[in-house]
Amino acid sequence: MSKSLENINDIHIDVLTEIANIGSGNAASALSRMIGETVDIRIPDVSILGFNEAIEALGGPETIMAGTLLFLSADVQGMMMFLLPVDVVCDLVNMLMFTEIKSHDEIDEMGYSVINECSNIMSASFVTAVAEMTNMVIDISPPEAALDMLGSLMSVPSIYFADIGDSLLLVKNELEIKGKKTSANVLMLPDMPSLSKLMSSLGIDF
Repeated sequence: MSKSLENINDIHIDVLTEIANIGSGNAASALSRMIGETVDIRIPDVSILGFNEAIEALGGPETIMAGTLLFLSADVQGMMMFLLPVDVVCDLVNMLMFTEIKSHDEIDEMGYSVINECSNIMSASFVTAVAEMTNMVIDISPPEAALDMLGSLMSVPSIYFADIGDSLLLVKNELEIKGKKTSANVLMLPDMPSLSKLMSSLGIDF
């Protein structure tokens, strides 16, 4: 019988939470170095959801977010998307460009470059930490960042999603930057052989 994310049990969720915790912590550290501010992060919440359920859990299809799409290759095959809420995006642009924008509509071309750089560094840091933790080689495609409604951002993953299965992994992180609480989220769609390799690398059967 072929395996899917529905085969994941509580032990697997605990392992995935630890993997996500290491990856997210590394991404937060990278962001902290970039902005010169402390970035506190809580242990992430990892859940297995259907595609539409994940969109709703993140605020619905019309929610504006910055999304960075990466395809994974080598020891791990699949796709992930790193998602930042629009308030975080505006704050990052303000901190790095010394501006005072209040809406994503005010972000100019230079601001989009800042968003792209932040997203790229955080997502690459996440993957690097997971690779080091599992002693696996994980290559990533050149990250593609965009600022758009969640429904639009998810159009490419939805096509890929149809070939993988009817569930995905949602990693929700709570962050605190300069006393302001916000979030950063990761959607992961590994293929099943790759997920099995990740588990096996940590001594867990799947």
